[in-house]
Amino acid sequence: MERRDFLKTMAITGAAASSSTALFSGNAEAAGTLDIGEVKSVKIDVLSETSWFSNDNLKKSMLDYGGASTNQYTIPWDADNAGGYSSLITVTTLDGKDHKILMDSGWSNTWMDYVYEMHGIPRMLRNGEIEFMVLTHWHLDHYWGIESTLKHNPKIKIYAPATHYPEDMALLRDKAHHKATDKEGKQVPICKNDVPHTGELVLCSTEGEKGEGVYKPLPGMAIKLFDVPILLRVRGENVLYFNVKDKGIVTVTGCCHPGILSLFSEARRTFKDYKPYGCYGGLHLTLFETWDPKFDDVIRGVKSFGLQKVACNHCTGWLWAEKAAEAGIPIVKGTDKYKSYKRQSAVAKATNVFLTNGDTVVF
Repeated sequence: MERRDFLKTMAITGAAASSSTALFSGNAEAAGTLDIGEVKSVKIDVLSETSWFSNDNLKKSMLDYGGASTNQYTIPWDADNAGGYSSLITVTTLDGKDHKILMDSGWSNTWMDYVYEMHGIPRMLRNGEIEFMVLTHWHLDHYWGIESTLKHNPKIKIYAPATHYPEDMALLRDKAHHKATDKEGKQVPICKNDVPHTGELVLCSTEGEKGEGVYKPLPGMAIKLFDVPILLRVRGENVLYFNVKDKGIVTVTGCCHPGILSLFSEARRTFKDYKPYGCYGGLHLTLFETWDPKFDDVIRGVKSFGLQKVACNHCTGWLWAEKAAEAGIPIVKGTDKYKSYKRQSAVAKATNVFLTNGDTVVF
């Protein structure tokens, strides 16, 4: 795949998906009827949003082995460039009780072990303080570090997309050691898990648990699967929604492959008395810091929903976040805590428009 075609593919999956609903304003869609209840607050601690450290390194691996549509399990990725995406979500319900949720398990076990220790995650997993894990999607940077979670609690309940492949399930349920073949014909280890998952696995479908289109693990929380094709032969992404009392709906996403405006529009169609309040996660826009005119439409679309807090990172792209902040979108600023981690992203900027490693946001 040529570099131009590669970047075009990335733009399509980011801008086109996100701007497909750019013309929908808050009043353009019928209000939903599903009542999921309310929570008191949602706190998100960023364990790691640096899924990789060099964009150029990641692009080269993809281009050298077929491009953005290639099966992720056939690319001999550079292990030294692997990091991971993972967050700790603390939901305070109306009765004042805190519920901890792990969202995603990163990529590199070495990196995730380091990150988890920094935040006390192993202890929380071992003592059952983390009630369940939500896997947003089966991409390597969100999932391949699963051993770092399971070795502390192999019985943890997991919500994952039903749109998996055999390699995905082998890594989760078996002692799988996946390898890929490089240009010289050498077998390169790319991921492994020696601690099979033995707990409850909820495979999320578009129908939902009771035909309502969502899963409701807690009062005031919903998980919705968007069954869309995404990069590297992965399909489907779980999105989390929280209804915060007296504030509104908070949308939490791993990579936002369906498009951020699609997520907001679907929430309006689904939830009773929908009121947008905030969002968190990777928004999959200027992933490799290149601009497409469609991203201006996304900025206008996001503004039309009137959110109070937009906390973004990971695949959002610093370029989009900076332009969004300049346009008046209420971007939640991060801090310099990420510099206390042993490695940093090559594209991190002093503008702090990302909520990056070690940062926290409360909705």
